[in-house]
Amino acid sequence: MTKGFSMLSQPLMDWQNTGDFFDYQQHRIFYKTSGAGSPLLLIHGFPSASWDWQPMWAALSAKFRLITADMLGFGLSDKPKYFDYTIAAQADLYEMLLSIQGVETAHILAHDYGDTVAQELLARHNLGQLSFHIESVTFLNGGLFPETHRPLLVQKLLMSPVGGWIARLMTKQKLMANFQRICSSKMTCDDIALLWELLTHHEGRAVMPKLICYMKERKQFRSRWVGALQETDVPLHLIDGLIDPISGAHLVERFRELVPNGCVSELAGIGHYPQVEAPEEVCQAFQSALAEAASLSTSK
Repeated sequence: MTKGFSMLSQPLMDWQNTGDFFDYQQHRIFYKTSGAGSPLLLIHGFPSASWDWQPMWAALSAKFRLITADMLGFGLSDKPKYFDYTIAAQADLYEMLLSIQGVETAHILAHDYGDTVAQELLARHNLGQLSFHIESVTFLNGGLFPETHRPLLVQKLLMSPVGGWIARLMTKQKLMANFQRICSSKMTCDDIALLWELLTHHEGRAVMPKLICYMKERKQFRSRWVGALQETDVPLHLIDGLIDPISGAHLVERFRELVPNGCVSELAGIGHYPQVEAPEEVCQAFQSALAEAASLSTSK
């Protein structure tokens, strides 16, 4: 058995076997596609992976051509210890994937860390520097505005000089305790077990202190990424689990203040992972917002 290899559970083996890998900067990236119709790019969050979309996969693939990937450092993809894990690098990864898939236009559905990647893609789109056209962007809970992002203590510690020690001391039980703080009771022990398996695959804990630096980037590039939301004509939609202490009801308030033209769907009693906690509600809100945006576009 090679170093960093771990036997996957059957659900993740099935997920991997219906996907594939492509090379990005000499690293293997797991990706998965399914369905027909308008392309929909799904961008996951931290510290999880594309598996987050599994509860919505069948419903969405019935209407869209789904494209997703585990970003570098996440899930089933490679997790090089000496890579510079920037948001720009992850955005480049998705541009390459969509180019490989021959996609020229796509909707985006993003969550958490993926929200920031989507903001970078949107900024490129607004400047005419993106290799594909964005039809719409839907955000789930995430740090769209650094001033309203309320990270957990463990996230702050991972970003500190002791981040390496904190990552090594992380256990499945500690992960579960943190998720219990940010999610509703609909997030099960099985959900946490799969997230832990994906996190530790390929020695993933070792790169967590590097990945978490996206929180610093959000402050550094606030003007570019918040400006991308305010300066675009692309339809924007926020679906937010309101009881999330990281980016719940307070994010909705700030979004309405800074992005008054955006559409908002509020999910009462749902926390930080709406796509896992309330997949049917998220699907309904997502498709309703797209239909409304299409109707408004036709009426102009």
